Amino acid sequence: MFQIHILTLFPEFFTGPLDVSILKRAREKDLIRIKLVNIRDFSHDKHKKVDDYPYGGGCGMVMKPEPIFEAVEYAMEDFKTDKRRIILMSPQGKLFNNQMARSLSEQEHLILICGHYEGVDERVKTIITDEVSIGDFIVTGGELPALAVVDATARFIPGVLGSHESPENESFCEGLLEYPQYTRPEVYRDLRVPKVLLSGNHKEIELFRRREALKRTRERRPDLFAKLNLSDQDLELLK
Repeated sequence: MFQIHILTLFPEFFTGPLDVSILKRAREKDLIRIKLVNIRDFSHDKHKKVDDYPYGGGCGMVMKPEPIFEAVEYAMEDFKTDKRRIILMSPQGKLFNNQMARSLSEQEHLILICGHYEGVDERVKTIITDEVSIGDFIVTGGELPALAVVDATARFIPGVLGSHESPENESFCEGLLEYPQYTRPEVYRDLRVPKVLLSGNHKEIELFRRREALKRTRERRPDLFAKLNLSDQDLELLK
């Protein structure tokens, strides 16, 4: 069983997304347990205040260290394991990708800290294992990035995806974008499914899909394409 604690000021943010589709099924099967922890519950202020003005001046407010430290300690006590990562969602963090999602799925426990305001007190970073960003842009808080991490990581946990679903043939799993997919009808508004996919020739279909994945990656993500270790067959397909 895989345990996730999400530390947030807005637990209600997650109630919809966690209760639909694949994540809902995974929770119902007890493959994943997700617990929402309200950081305000660990404030010692009578008004449940969790932020304060930054030392040295400046705009905005900074999340205080005490509630976050104590919320993390609560989560660690609530689920005891040595296979744990404590992650601060932050635009300053390492860029999240499919490889990181796979690595996180090999743990037993994730604690995700959702920042807000102008960020968190720097001392919080002494208790985390990872600082993670989902891209070079700013959102209003760490909740949306945390949800993305949960969803992407969950797909690698055994049993979460059904037999007709697999994370292995999707974009980024081999450093490639996924090949184009088609389904019925064979012709729609004069747009036809490629004949090779109707041929029943599995070898030719495999070559077609490989070629299209290589081509799509080269055109759309040259940064990924530059990192590929192309085989002789790949080079021939690209011709």
